[in-house]
Amino acid sequence: MGSFSIWHWLIVLLIVVMVFGTKKLKNMGSDLGGAVKGFKDGMKDGGKSDEVAPAAGQVASSAQAEKTTIDVEAKTKS
Repeated sequence: MGSFSIWHWLIVLLIVVMVFGTKKLKNMGSDLGGAVKGFKDGMKDGGKSDEVAPAAGQVASSAQAEKTTIDVEAKTKS
């Protein structure tokens, strides 16, 4: 019941390849790598304080624009 030998890991790897196929495993690996890269870029960009908060006039104009939108689901049928 000790640690697994290299033969155990090779058998597990063979079964995983047989179940998922090499193409699916390649796609999963590239998707995981892209997600990790995106996370690292986001963490690097999130630490920057270059972003400027919007001016008060911009906030007011966006609030006014929201009032002109119509919620279709809120209307009742007559």
